[in-house]
Amino acid sequence: MAFTPVFHSEWIKIRTLRSQVAALVTIVLLTTLFSALAASDTGGDDFDPLFAVFFGVAFGQIAAIAFGTTAVSSEFQGGALRVSLAAVPHRGRWFAAKATAIAVPVFVVGLVTGVVTLAVGKAVLGAEADGLGWAEQVRGVVGCAVYLTLMALLAAGLTAVLRSGVATLSIVIPFLLIVSFVVGDASSDLADLLPDRAGQVALHETWDGAMGPWTGLGVTALWTAAALAAGAWSVRRRDA
Repeated sequence: MAFTPVFHSEWIKIRTLRSQVAALVTIVLLTTLFSALAASDTGGDDFDPLFAVFFGVAFGQIAAIAFGTTAVSSEFQGGALRVSLAAVPHRGRWFAAKATAIAVPVFVVGLVTGVVTLAVGKAVLGAEADGLGWAEQVRGVVGCAVYLTLMALLAAGLTAVLRSGVATLSIVIPFLLIVSFVVGDASSDLADLLPDRAGQVALHETWDGAMGPWTGLGVTALWTAAALAAGAWSVRRRDA
């Protein structure tokens, strides 16, 4: 079977699950809400207006991760994977179609989220946002979409390896909310290489670390590629 119909079938699976649609909506709501709250607090000498506008991405990514996780974990319930592979015997093609069906809607929603968050954040910041140039604003919007997409795909790859949405979320969410901050406090150089820290460089107006915005997203992309490669290997080698 060609890739396009496989992708279409995987997209139908995703869009017919209410939890998946809810996760996409939640990405926009969480990101916008927490960004507005962050933008309302402009205190401190190290205030970064661009990061204040996109601060909510740190919370919106949880919904993106849940989206990627659920899309894959649903295949391991009730023998759904056996049915999918019966229709598409080429396991690599099936997994690629699944990953694409995850990436496309998250990227589109990520762009919408970036635009809405930018508009709301600038409105809350008021004069504090006057220094943001068009290049920085575009970088923030695109970086928001790319980052959310990469994190959703990273979760999808891990779920394919672990074969459990609960296990994936139990690892990824505490890592993002706790471990990343602990490592960041202990060693900023090491923290710069973590997928969340590296990817969010694109959301800062200025950054003191060694990596630039697109280099940081590149590091996150490497983490995601490794997770997807491991997921593809697991799908190919293990029984359905």
